[in-house]
Amino acid sequence: MGYTTERYTAEMSAEAYIEGFRDAERFVGYCRQCGNYGRRHGCPPFDDDPLAMISGFERVRIIGVKIVPDDPLLPLLAANELMEPVVRTLNDELLDLEQELAGRAFGFVGACPYCGGAPCARIEGLPCRHPEKVRPSLEAIGFDVGKTASRLLRLDIKWSHDGRLPEYLTLVCGLFYSTKS
Repeated sequence: MGYTTERYTAEMSAEAYIEGFRDAERFVGYCRQCGNYGRRHGCPPFDDDPLAMISGFERVRIIGVKIVPDDPLLPLLAANELMEPVVRTLNDELLDLEQELAGRAFGFVGACPYCGGAPCARIEGLPCRHPEKVRPSLEAIGFDVGKTASRLLRLDIKWSHDGRLPEYLTLVCGLFYSTKS
């Protein structure tokens, strides 16, 4: 199954991003309606306050990727297969940046790309199998990713119709960090 990707980035102050793009009550409310709420380590509720996760950082780097399938008639079920290699690559990049910039990365919603399809250990009340790799998404800590994509990346999120993939899939992730003195 082939695809091409296009990459988008934006940077701004962390304070401006929190002020203009975070609506925790609304977006964490959406999370509560999902069957994964409290059942995946990357999903809320979290032991730490999400604002505490990002407080003290000066900047945020937003990274978006548009995944355009070669076949425009693929079924929606093909989405995970298309996204998985891109998610893994971006997660690895985010984790490298997190180390390099002493920041805090935020990845993607959905199944863990590291557990090979196994149910999340959180279901059994166990610690994450890959805590060094798994990060919550921006949505999971209350950010409006649709608004982030359209306003900061100039990238509209497309939705599926009739059981088919949209013309492209969109991934949005971020890294909060501070400039080095």
